[in-house]
Amino acid sequence: MRFLIAGLGSAGRRHLRNLIALGERDIVLYRTGRSTLPDDELAGFPVETRLEAALERRPDAVIVANPTAMHLDVAIPAAQAGCHLLIEKPVSHSMDRIHELEAAVAAANVRVLIGFQYRFHPALQAIRRWVDEARPGAPLFARAHYGDYLPGWHPWEDFRAAYSARREMGGGALLTLCHPIDYLAWMFGVPTLEWADARRAPHLEIEVEAIVELGLSFAGGALAAIHLDFVQRPSDHHLEILGTEGTVRWSQADGAAYLFRDDRRPSQTVQPPAGFERNDMFLAEMQHFRAVCRGEAAPACTLEDGRRCLEVIEAARAYTVRPEGLR
Repeated sequence: MRFLIAGLGSAGRRHLRNLIALGERDIVLYRTGRSTLPDDELAGFPVETRLEAALERRPDAVIVANPTAMHLDVAIPAAQAGCHLLIEKPVSHSMDRIHELEAAVAAANVRVLIGFQYRFHPALQAIRRWVDEARPGAPLFARAHYGDYLPGWHPWEDFRAAYSARREMGGGALLTLCHPIDYLAWMFGVPTLEWADARRAPHLEIEVEAIVELGLSFAGGALAAIHLDFVQRPSDHHLEILGTEGTVRWSQADGAAYLFRDDRRPSQTVQPPAGFERNDMFLAEMQHFRAVCRGEAAPACTLEDGRRCLEVIEAARAYTVRPEGLR
């Protein structure tokens, strides 16, 4: 199987390393040369600087890992060329051209996986099973908190120039940290946005939103609150679910899922495997994508799932983008 990786920033490099770790060597790189990372690990792989030339190499699958606002510039032609797609989250920076992507995917009958890697976290997978099995009872309320310090992400570059900090490239906390929107929908079903608000962080000197609060509801009656931010030190990513029969808790700090059915101790705990680290989610995602390309598995996160997450983001913008802009 031949893979094409579009975009060789930190996400694209991670996918390259994971493909190599899985024994794949037939890999083509499509890049514009704007990455701020050294080129040493790219040696030995063919490089194209035009998408047309990259697709002429007839890849079976394309990994779309360029800046969010440019995803569809690659994904649509790749689908039209008959390539299966792994598109980094979110699908795009707006709903513009999503219909065009869906039409291309349907016409070519290709398979699409959206890269929400937290669906491959073993503890979150356990929580989804608990919710499906009503272990905490009927879900009433969920709270997800994802705070991370943007200047600490890529120490080798000026964070203010990175795509996450630039609106025209699809940056901002709402798009960049949208994982909780996806995994709550994965657990509870299609979400409806009830309210949203966002703020800048003037001390970061970036023009995108750095603090976001969202309120969601679900058809089953559950409510959810989501907090996203670019300013928290130390970083904190956790989830709590309140049900009629108990409480579920997860934190990325220890990676474990806990089910409480009384006030004293958890009645059930799921720990990640010994030595589990963040890249293990991406590695499992890539293993799954290979199976999807071979027709051995249905995508764990579909293009429709990606569309629904983006619809929530678009609805949130209607609340947060005022005539005078963000506060």
